[in-house]
Formats: sequence, structure tokens, C-alpha cells
Amino acid sequence: MTDIILYLNFGMIVILFSASLFMLVGWRWILKKIVRGTGKIILTDNYQENIMELMPGLRHVGLQNVLENTMRAHTGLLLERPLGGSAKKWPHLDSITFIPAQTSPFPIDKEEDVDVAVTLGPMAKKPMKINIPLMISGMGYGISLSEQARLSLAQATKNVGTALNSGQGGILPEELNAVGKYILQFSKTEWGKDEEFIKRADMIEIRLGQGATAGMGKKVLPKNLTGRARDVMGLKENEDAIVAENFFENQTLMDIKQLVDELRELSGGVPIGVKIGAGGRIEEDIDNLISLEVDFIVIDGGQAAMVGAPPIMFDDFGIPTLHAVVRAANHLEKRNMKGKISLIISGGMLVPGHFLKTLAFGADAVYLGSAMLFALAHEQVLKAIPFEPPTQALWYDGKFKDQFKVEDGVQAAEKFLTASTEEIKIALRAMGKRSLKELSKKDLVSFDELTAKMAGIPFSFKPWEDSAEN
Repeated sequence: MTDIILYLNFGMIVILFSASLFMLVGWRWILKKIVRGTGKIILTDNYQENIMELMPGLRHVGLQNVLENTMRAHTGLLLERPLGGSAKKWPHLDSITFIPAQTSPFPIDKEEDVDVAVTLGPMAKKPMKINIPLMISGMGYGISLSEQARLSLAQATKNVGTALNSGQGGILPEELNAVGKYILQFSKTEWGKDEEFIKRADMIEIRLGQGATAGMGKKVLPKNLTGRARDVMGLKENEDAIVAENFFENQTLMDIKQLVDELRELSGGVPIGVKIGAGGRIEEDIDNLISLEVDFIVIDGGQAAMVGAPPIMFDDFGIPTLHAVVRAANHLEKRNMKGKISLIISGGMLVPGHFLKTLAFGADAVYLGSAMLFALAHEQVLKAIPFEPPTQALWYDGKFKDQFKVEDGVQAAEKFLTASTEEIKIALRAMGKRSLKELSKKDLVSFDELTAKMAGIPFSFKPWEDSAEN
């Protein structure tokens, strides 16, 4: 019996050795056969039957458009694209650079402190002061983010001295205890409006619109919103979570003005502002908001993302964030409101250079959304990928949300904000600035002539005197 087992083992070894030797020696022959066979099909098949027809087809239609059209054909339902991802390339900040200080003025020594603190709503009874100009945008509990993700962001804002926006979701009691500065997004919902939340807020943002959805609302079915969030939001067992299009029936600007006044009184005088999506009538929108006597204005550019929204809203509404900040800042200055009404910009800003350029154009602070989410997930995305997208570790209904560690999330978010702030400081030192208040669009130049003309900054190819005259 022992001899039989030895013979069998020896046979297996011989087979494995032979197979390994064949693969070692014969892999080139196998690969050559595959390449020849495939190549013959591609090079000889009629073009109409050729698999390579996909190349011009995909180039013409676009891979993302093909994918989304097949989904439309499959479901027949309103498609919701996750986390932005517009099929178009928007004009953005990448063709703009900063002007370094080298001969006059000179750069600032790295040992010297640079002031990047910001005061928002300076005319309010209780302005909101933050240590850095970077805030976390509204990504609400239940509607988008998990409890673990929200708590991580809340603690991170406290650690670095900035603010977290509540978003349209439910208000977690633990979040209110952990957060630094808290911005209550007063949305077109039945939840999130308790007087205790209003009194706790350091700022209140009335959400009229957003870049990814304009002024439209949404409905979340009970099957898509289960668990604790339903209790936090006060939803009954089979009740839909409704985000309406308007606050009032037959809504008017006067209705919103009364809402601003009521919130200001209830809150004890914290800054009250309005959020809108960037549209083609941005100056008219700002004039209307000025008439409401708001303390701050949030403008969400066309590149803004969301947990899910119809592709037509992402791709075919709004104007680029770059155009929005330039027009908004110019108009507030024209109306003599610069320094009185704070301007906050969001949408498509991903790296510290984007953040600082937006501030140079006249924003007082910026909201971070998508960039913050990917930083928050950090190495915890490995729990989801390669078979699921990384956001499955962050969304409220994500498959891996319960594996997300809050402590790791806090550290990742805090380090991202700290590192981004340090980059902003070194850039300011390189421009000879000791304070963010010294920064302006005079510190910018563009190597794209159209962008330079639109933004009112010098074109890098022209001599400085010619650019200054224009």
C-alpha cells in the first residue's frame, strides 16, 4: 500500500513538473497562437462585423454615454448617476497659476506664521470664525453618508477648527456633540428643523438649490432608507423621505425673506445665508439674495457632485465653478457688498491649488465634498475594492459601512485638511503674503488667453504692461 502511495505521489510530481516545464517553454508558442488567431480576425473581418468597430463607436458616443444609455434601455426609469462624473470637460482652474514673489516683493520665510483664519457673516450678531478657509460641504446622514462617516468628519472639523455642514439628512445627536463649528442646512424637508438644532447652529444655510440638482428635490423610498436614519429623521414605517422643490406653496421671495428673519431671531443672531446652484443669471440671483438681507451666499458650480442625480442635471444645467466665482465676486464688489456678505464657493475643487485660486478670485471660504470623501476613505477603501466602488465604505446603504473605523476616518480627514492648509500657507509665503486677506486675483495669471480674458487676469504670453492695460 505504501508503494502505491509513493508511486502516485511520484506520478503527480512528474505531471506537475511536466506541466510547469511546458508552460515555461511553451507559453510563448501559446501566446503567439492566441495573438495570431485574434489578429487574423481583427485584420480580415468586414468592418461592419469587426469587434474593433467599438473604437470609432465609443470615441463618437463615449464610454460613459454608452453605459448610461444601456441602463436607460434596461430599466426605463429615471437614471441617477452617483457622485458627479459629468461627461463634459468644464472650463476650470488648471490653466491658471500664481505669480511668485522673487524680486519685489520677496517670499516670506518659512518660519513666519501665515494667517488663514476666516470670519463668515461679519455683519451678523454672532459671526462664525474658523481657523482655516476649508469647510466640509453638506453630505447628509441617511440621505448620503453613514453614521461612521459623519462622526469622522465631525470630529476632524473640531480638531482642525473648521465647520461641518449638516446636509439634507438627519441630525445625529452624537455628531452635534463631536463637531467643531456646525452649519445647519435648512432644507426643503420635514426633518432637521427642531428649535434645538437651530439654536445649536453656528451658521444656517437655506438650501434653495445646488449644482448637481439645481432647485429640484427627490424622493427616497422606504426600501432604500432603512435603519436608524428613519428614526432620526422622524419617518414612519412606510413613509417616503421627501425633499421638496419649494419651502412654501406658491413660494415668493418675500416668503424666503420672512424665513431668513425668523431663523435669525430663533438662532440668536448667527449668520443666515442661502445656497444656490450657479446659473446663467447669477447677477440677478445675487441681487435677489441681497434683498433678503442674507449674511452669506453659497454658490455651487456646475461640477458639483451628489450621491445621485439625473445625468441631465449634471451635464446640462449650471455654469462652471470658475465662471461662477468670478461673476459672483465681481457683482458683490459692484454692489458694494464685498466684506459685508460672505461668499462661499463649492463644486469641483479637488486639490489645494484649486482651493486657493478660488479664494484669490474673491471667495471667503470653500466647501469640500468629493475630495473630502476620498480622503476620508483613505486606505479603508481596500475593504470595498476591487469588486465594489470605494464609496461603498461611506454611503449610508454601503455594503462595507459597518467595517469603517471612525478613528481611522478622523485621522485621515484631519490630516488631509491639515496638509491642504500647509500647502495653502506655503503658496501664500511664495507670493509674499502673511495673510489670506492679502490675496487677490492680482496674484493670478493664465496661460490660456480665453480664460485670462474671462477672469480678468493677465495672459502669460503677453508682456506684463500689455496685460495690465487690458
